[in-house]
Amino acid sequence: MGRRALRRIDPAIDLSPYLVRVEELPQPFEQAALLGRAAPLEIEVGSGKGLFLSAAAAGDADRDFLGIEILAKYARYVASRLAQRKAANAKCIHGDAQHFFHSWLCDGSVQAVHVYFPDPWWKARHKKRRVMCEPFLRDVERTLVPGGTLHFWTDVEEYYLTSLEVIAAHTRLIGPQPVAETPADHDLDYRTHFERRMRLAAENVYRAEFRKAPAP
Repeated sequence: MGRRALRRIDPAIDLSPYLVRVEELPQPFEQAALLGRAAPLEIEVGSGKGLFLSAAAAGDADRDFLGIEILAKYARYVASRLAQRKAANAKCIHGDAQHFFHSWLCDGSVQAVHVYFPDPWWKARHKKRRVMCEPFLRDVERTLVPGGTLHFWTDVEEYYLTSLEVIAAHTRLIGPQPVAETPADHDLDYRTHFERRMRLAAENVYRAEFRKAPAP
């Protein structure tokens, strides 16, 4: 099930406080320079239309949130959503998440990583493009703080099972811990727009949480 068309962004909205290209960021990444403080940091890989990012930022002012979106039009849409909410603790990065994790993020700097409904790249010759691959997952483990979490949801059972195998074989992340499906209290009470579509269509969603071992 592909992405639906985006609504038009109001040209009067200033996206510059909420949108940055990954190439513009200093290496290593400086959270305080971008978000103005050193708070627990959570990162969403592939922010889509920004439902999770905007809701999470609004729901927890004591944490900072970054979304990373490889498609420019979606990154702009996420930034417009944050701008409309005047989110003080969230930004959207336009760029490749795998590159950002590997080349910008320091060890033990991220509280949680969220990967919701990544592109399954159905064709066998394209599966090497999947984000849930060995190099990326090693970087997730490296960048998580002790006790930090990886949240992974997908509607593709094969992708879910394959990802669990890669995590077990190439990381020391503890899991998978099952994540229960909770009833929605309102029309947008979902992690992402894609989850909403799948659940309204009575389709399966596969959820798991992994945790980095606490410091000894």
